[in-house]
Amino acid sequence: MTTVPSRGTDPAAPTGVLVLAGTPIGDTSDAPPRLAAELVAADVVAAEDTRRLRRLTQALDVRTTGRVVSYFEGNESARTPELVEALAGGARVLLVTDAGMPSVSDPGYRLVAAAVERDIKVTAVPGPSAVLTALALSGLPVDRFCFEGFLPRKAGERLGRLREVADERRTLVYFEAPHRLDDTLAAMAEVFGAGRRAAVCRELTKTYEEVKRGGLGELAVWAADGVRGEITVVVEGAPERAPVTDPGELVRRVLVREEAGERRKEAIAAVALEAGVPKREVFDAVVAAKNAARTSPRDGKGLS
Repeated sequence: MTTVPSRGTDPAAPTGVLVLAGTPIGDTSDAPPRLAAELVAADVVAAEDTRRLRRLTQALDVRTTGRVVSYFEGNESARTPELVEALAGGARVLLVTDAGMPSVSDPGYRLVAAAVERDIKVTAVPGPSAVLTALALSGLPVDRFCFEGFLPRKAGERLGRLREVADERRTLVYFEAPHRLDDTLAAMAEVFGAGRRAAVCRELTKTYEEVKRGGLGELAVWAADGVRGEITVVVEGAPERAPVTDPGELVRRVLVREEAGERRKEAIAAVALEAGVPKREVFDAVVAAKNAARTSPRDGKGLS
């Protein structure tokens, strides 16, 4: 097994520093100025793809002086302890991924968590971000947003994940592979509604950059012919819904949840949340319906 160098095992020696470095998402001239200096100064450079790192250093006209090791999804678990020991021995470890910020849908989280656990300093060289770039270009609200990363590949799991955020009011940001984009947009149109506004951002900062905006249904049709490149999808948040105040409807929703196996207390809380009303209002509606059922002929479907 390949090991990474350290500066020794003296317990009194100062610990090293883990540097997360953002790399260009397309145009190499977008590289942050500090990146070149960090590449030269690092004792260890952990790269998602050493070949892409080589092309980057050539573009920046720098040469790494430390040891270069691979650090990608397939060896992340095994290599993390080696890198942590190097850090504990005083090494300056630079982590770079193929594009953007390490650990954001890229390798890095395990190493950061392990370094924090050992009380090792972690810092960053801020750089380009596909998430923020796409969000800014989308034309959709940017005051509140959430990043959902990649959706599951299997259709059922993908639909389930989308249903979890169907009522999310914040703008949603996703990464997606080009060969799955049409299926993903079709699933989004099914769950969120074909008219929900979205933007597909393709090849950001590169020669063939494109931002396609429209309703999810329209975008799904567009993507059916095939789309190439790195993809980021930005989706408008769910519209604000008027509160449900009809007592009969509140009771009906509680009954549906109870029939599905929920306890009444939990059902009332869930209905209050989805209806946008206080729990007390739902509780009072349930009590009133229960009392009414006691004084009228039973149909077998009321509250008991």
